[in-house]
This record gives sequence, structure tokens and C-alpha cells, in this order.
Amino acid sequence: MSDKFQSIKGFYDILPEQTALWQKLESTAARVLAQYGYRNIRLPIVEPTDLFVRSVGEHTDIVEKEMYSWEDKLNGDRLTLRPEGTAGCVRAVVEHSLTYNGPQRLWYMGPMFRHENVQKGRQRQFHQIGVESFGFTGPDVDAEQIILLARLWRELGIQDVALHLNTIGDATERAEYRQTLIKYFEGHAAMLDEDAKRRLHTNPLRILDSKNPTMQAMIEAAPKLIDVLGTESRTHFEGLCQQLRDAGVDFEINPRLVRGLDYYNRTVFEWVTTRLGSQGTIAGGGRYDSLVERLGGSATPACGFGIGLERVFLLMQEYGVEAIEQADVYLVNVGELAEAKALIVSEQLRDAGLAVVMHAGGGSFKSQMKKADRSKARYAMIIGDDEIQSGQVSLKPMLSAGEQQKLTLESAVQLLKHD
Repeated sequence: MSDKFQSIKGFYDILPEQTALWQKLESTAARVLAQYGYRNIRLPIVEPTDLFVRSVGEHTDIVEKEMYSWEDKLNGDRLTLRPEGTAGCVRAVVEHSLTYNGPQRLWYMGPMFRHENVQKGRQRQFHQIGVESFGFTGPDVDAEQIILLARLWRELGIQDVALHLNTIGDATERAEYRQTLIKYFEGHAAMLDEDAKRRLHTNPLRILDSKNPTMQAMIEAAPKLIDVLGTESRTHFEGLCQQLRDAGVDFEINPRLVRGLDYYNRTVFEWVTTRLGSQGTIAGGGRYDSLVERLGGSATPACGFGIGLERVFLLMQEYGVEAIEQADVYLVNVGELAEAKALIVSEQLRDAGLAVVMHAGGGSFKSQMKKADRSKARYAMIIGDDEIQSGQVSLKPMLSAGEQQKLTLESAVQLLKHD
């Protein structure tokens, strides 16, 4: 016998026992997004490799280490499984001129792919909801997206998530700060680990996000970008903070928060939890006003975020959030006449808007009732040869102490629909 196939490391199956909670997460997010006027866009999972090099940044971990890329055998195109969603969404906005008639609020959902070290809450195929707005310059949309997430956590029953907020200024401010930071870290070169030394002259802001405990005091003493911002950047950030205060959303200003992608400017934020160990960020994003132009479009202000669905799913489990897939009826059918009629009765019940699990494969009345109990259906509907001949069905409550009763199918439907 040949060896059994197994899923690839970091790629996993979501089993039926888990999908009810996944669907609750996805449907709740879709409903909340609709409340804020965001429209769904469906994007391909394969994009040109250069799209991510130009957007995410050539010297980021994603591009340098983590992308699944290959050369197309037919035409030599360099292709990549999307490691994040913003670049593809911007590409679609530019390609289809979506902002021609005004600003856009968009969202998408699906798998992303990064070759990372696999651990709880971090997979190589993972799922995100991405939310992007295009054409809004002020901090009101930054605030709207953060407040939207606060509402989503409430709707999902998630507590104790903290909002970390920062501003990384505009490109010219960041370029000046970059030189200041390089000079500071060069003065502490002996304390830098190998990863920090590699980033020193390519992406020094990422050193601020290092988790190396031996570097924390030195990083904490580094110059702060927020202290050297110009008037416009500072006004934007102060406006955002005030709107969040007005909305009752608590936040912590974290000057070390820079996010790992090159396209951000001004606002950056993360929602974090202490319940998931090292993988504590469940959503993050910010403003990226230069990306549309960088990818071939007209200058367009933009802001967005991504939600890590695996981590939110784990957090929902941590808080005991439940979602049960429950049928209205488990149809027990015993005897030749009943078996022949079961499909027709099941369809009549579904025509009435009821969810029905029809027993298939025969078996005794006792074994079928055990399966009805395990199904968690609200009722067992029993049809045997006697019921077929009398034109009735037996209806037994499975989740309460009510009595089993014989009814016409029409009466049973009415009871099921109004119970």
C-alpha cells in the first residue's frame, strides 16, 4: 500500500467542525463592512512578482525571504502567490480606473501566502480580510477604519484587544529621520544583532520593531520620528487621535510601531492581544498615499488594513464564542415505503425554507434516532410505513422536553417554522 498523502507544512485543512465559527467570523465582518459602505472586490491570488517588489519593498522580509515566486514555463513571466492584498487591490483600482467617478471603499477576503516559520497563529497559507479606501485625504477615514474594527471586535465577542497607534510621517520627513536613525545605530553598532546590521542601510526603521531583548533599551532610547514631524503630518495625527477620543476608542501611541511594508506613510496602527503569545497582532494597517501613483495611477490618497483571520478565529475560541450549524429536521425513515418517500418529503420541507438532513443508507429505527440526536437538529421527523399510509408524520423535539406528536406534513411545517 502506498504512503498516505498529507498537506504541505504550513498549509492546512479547515474541517467541518471548525467551519461554523469561520462562517460566523466571515459573515459578521461582511455585515459590519456593509454598514460602513465598503463594497466587495474579488482579486486573483497570483500577481506579477514586480508588483510586490515595487509596492511592499525590495528590502523587506516579505520580498527577500517569504514570497512563493516562479517563472511561467510558457512565457517566462515572473509570478508570485500574493503575500498580502493591498498591492493587488491597488493594481485593480488603477487597471480599471475605479476612482474615475470618485472615492472608493473596498474590501476583499481570501488566502495569502508567505514562506514563514510555522507556529500557532502563523501559517504559510493564511487568510485575511483586507479593507482599502481610495480618494480620502483627511484623518476621518483613518478613524473610520479603526472604529469599524472596534465595532467588529464587539460584534464577535472579542475583548481585551488594544489599539497601538503611530505616525511615520511623509516620505521627506522619513528620509531625514532615516539618516538620523542610521547615525544613531552606527553609534551603537556593537549592540546590533545580525538582522539589525543587515537592515541598517536598507531598512533601518524596521530595527525599531526588533524583538531582541538585548537591544530593547538601546532601541527605546533612539530618536523618535514623531518628534521631528512637519506641521501637516502632526495636524493629521492629532486630528486622528481627537476623533478616536470623541468616539470612545482607547489607544496607546507606540513610537516604535512602523509596520513591515515600505508603502506606508503617516498613520500606522495595530490591534494586539496578549492571549495568543508572540502572534499578538490580529489586525493592522495605515495610510499609503503614494502607492497608487507608484503603481502607475494618478496621485490618490489611500488608507487600509488587513485582519489575520486565523488569529481572530483563535481569539474567538479563547473567549468561548460559539457557532452551531443546526438543521431544523433530521428525517428518520424506516421501511420500504418510507425510504421511497423520504427524498420527496425532504424537498417539500426545503421548499418551505427548512434545513433538512435526510437519513440515508437504511438502518434500524433505534440507530437512526441516535444519529438524529448526534446531528443536533431541532426535531426528528419520523416517517414509517404506518405514517405513509395515514398521510401523517411524527415530530419529536430533540433539544427540549416536548412530547412527540403525529401531524399532517403541512401542520408539521407550520410548527417548525414558528417554533
